[in-house]
Amino acid sequence: ASHALSAEGMWVRSDGSGRPPLTDGPFAETKDLIAGFMLIDVDSHERAVEVACELSSAPGAGGEPIHEWLELRPVMGEAPNCPD
Repeated sequence: ASHALSAEGMWVRSDGSGRPPLTDGPFAETKDLIAGFMLIDVDSHERAVEVACELSSAPGAGGEPIHEWLELRPVMGEAPNCPD
């Protein structure tokens, strides 16, 4: 079995104050993408949004929030069973 990205997704961007803007839609324009990804294991969609907000509002140069758009997308499928 393999993991697949869900067709459902959203974008999150936060400066650390107030409610972050959330944008529905699973796909970004190529110009908006930066190479790299991370998988986070959380118990709910709400917690995933919280973690994305924390990452988006992390301090950058001069201590200002980086205010970066982050894509959230569920991963579908079970972890593969590896034979012994």
